Amino acid sequence: MRSITITYEYAGPDAPWRALVESFIAALDSDDGIPGSFSYQVAVADNGTTRIHWGRWDSAETLAHVQAQDYFKSFAGALKDLAGDTLSPTGTNVMARTANW
Repeated sequence: MRSITITYEYAGPDAPWRALVESFIAALDSDDGIPGSFSYQVAVADNGTTRIHWGRWDSAETLAHVQAQDYFKSFAGALKDLAGDTLSPTGTNVMARTANW
């Protein structure tokens, strides 16, 4: 299983950021090409400005499918605009996890 952790700083208005994230997650949830094979989670750190995204997928094909979608391209561009130079993605191979993750 592959995953990504994306961190960045964002201190702008909450409503546009939240709308962007919620729209992306809704698009993922509605994508019939990835049922149960791609998950995404977003959090705000305790400092209120650090944003953290976690994505997880089961195969290179799943990731390629998601990245080919218009909703992904729109989200990635908008996220770069909001985060600026603070955007830091880290790809990983999941080595171990709890049963419910």
